[in-house]
Amino acid sequence: MADDGRPENSAAAQDATADAGPADAGPADAGPADAGPADTGPADTGPASLTGTGGAVGESSAAEIVALPPEHPAIAPLSFLLGRWKGTGKGDYPTIESFDFLQEVTFSHIGKPYLIYTSRSWRLATTENGELQRDEQGELVRLEPLSVEAGFWRPQPEGKVEVLLSHPTGITEIYAGEFRSLTSIEMVTDAVARTASAKPYTAGKRLYGLVPSQTREGEKDLAYAFDMAAMGQPLQPHLWAVLQWDWIE
Repeated sequence: MADDGRPENSAAAQDATADAGPADAGPADAGPADAGPADTGPADTGPASLTGTGGAVGESSAAEIVALPPEHPAIAPLSFLLGRWKGTGKGDYPTIESFDFLQEVTFSHIGKPYLIYTSRSWRLATTENGELQRDEQGELVRLEPLSVEAGFWRPQPEGKVEVLLSHPTGITEIYAGEFRSLTSIEMVTDAVARTASAKPYTAGKRLYGLVPSQTREGEKDLAYAFDMAAMGQPLQPHLWAVLQWDWIE
């Protein structure tokens, strides 16, 4: 990994320790990505209050406990993703100024053979020295919302994964992915659809993988890298982040 935190050879997605989704030059407007037909599992119980652990989970209100349906056997290879992940990352692209962001990603399930995915992000304030700015309570200072994306991850035979993502900026993506290891997935866009008002985003490449945590001994973090081709630019690094598992409010 380079000194500035950028994953080396990110455009080829060679480093699983890389770090996050489309910004002002692509599906989202200024930051990380605005974040299966076969229904062979239990009846749909709705996506609310899901942990993705197969057990019981507390909602943001500890007064309610909702039991999850059993995990569908098909999602077992993706189970390492289940839960909510939060962390910081950096974004850059030739057509925009570099920026820091906070991202929250959630993977959940409803007992069907797919994961439900959501992602949202916020631009972060920085000091004159480029350090992340914090308020009096020690919390990171959020300047503005950046992007949102949502979709589904559909595991397939032979270590393949199909991912469908939708962005409020008028872009929908279909990714074809495969496992690089038991806890690392690389994917590239198989198709991109844009509305008439959407920006000219043409292709994306993503890498997700668990890496040893730098702040929690013995734990794993979710590293994420996103390469983008948009605004007439070739495929190149755009976002990278490291997220910590943080399901409980």
